[in-house]
Amino acid sequence: MSRLRSILPPLLGLLLGLAAGWAAFPYLLYEHEAQPLSFSHAAHAGETLGLGCEDCHGFEPDGTFIGVPPIEQCAACHEEAIGDSADEAILVRDYVQPRREVAWRVYSREPDNAYFPHVVHVRGAGIACQRCHGEHGSTATLRPFQRNRVSGYGRDIWGERISGIATSASDGKKMSDCLRCHATEDVAASCQDCHR
Repeated sequence: MSRLRSILPPLLGLLLGLAAGWAAFPYLLYEHEAQPLSFSHAAHAGETLGLGCEDCHGFEPDGTFIGVPPIEQCAACHEEAIGDSADEAILVRDYVQPRREVAWRVYSREPDNAYFPHVVHVRGAGIACQRCHGEHGSTATLRPFQRNRVSGYGRDIWGERISGIATSASDGKKMSDCLRCHATEDVAASCQDCHR
């Protein structure tokens, strides 16, 4: 019994320390940054306008992924404000009229040592954007950007859980997630496909 009494306090201390570290570590690792403007994917892609992902996040003729659309694309509809939101007024005044790009924080910017060919996956394999990006395209507001203080990349690369264990196909964009998908779909992949 005395042996148990001597082991129990350090063991409980260790377990409490691990639990506290597990809970606190994400707050220490990630800094939160607001997007420069609020944006409603639901208003643009919903029933009102019915835009698809590729209408704004499409491809150049050579297959290069556009990613965040340039301000010229926004200006096609927002040369003048068409609604009454404060964010749209800021968009028109501060970005569209002076033709200044919005400094959006990109949730899933790929690492510098990786190359992800969107056109091969979206047009070639017919994979829906939601498979990797979840329901991001139907949100009414943009969530805060979470930047990893060590790597500088967004939390969407690692995934929501600090353990890195994904609970859905869209939770994380690590190399292991890509390899798992390729294995599931029985598609061969080599290092040079993604690392150039």
